[in-house]
Amino acid sequence: SSRTRISVMSITFELPAGIEEQLRRDLVNLDAVAKEAALVALYRQGRITHHQLAVSLDLSRIETEELLKRHNVVDDLATAAQVGDDISTLRSLLGR
Repeated sequence: SSRTRISVMSITFELPAGIEEQLRRDLVNLDAVAKEAALVALYRQGRITHHQLAVSLDLSRIETEELLKRHNVVDDLATAAQVGDDISTLRSLLGR
C-alpha cells in the first residue's frame, strides 16, 4: 500500500478502580472516549491544530467539525459583536 506509515504513542493514566469500573460499564469504549476528550481539550488550548485533531482521530474535516460542535467548541466562530465590529470597520474604511 502507498499509505504513509505514522508512528504512534500510547498514553495512560490511572483512575481509582471503582471509577474505572463504573465508566467501563457506562461507556462502550472508555479508551476512545478518553482519547477524544484529551485531544479536544488540546485543540481548545491551541496546542494542536484542526488537522492534527482530524488525523489523530482518523476523521475527515467535516467529521472533525461535527465532533467539535458536539463538544461545544466554537472558539473560532465569530461572535455577533465581532461581526458588527468588522462591518463598522469596513464601512469606515470605505467611507460609508
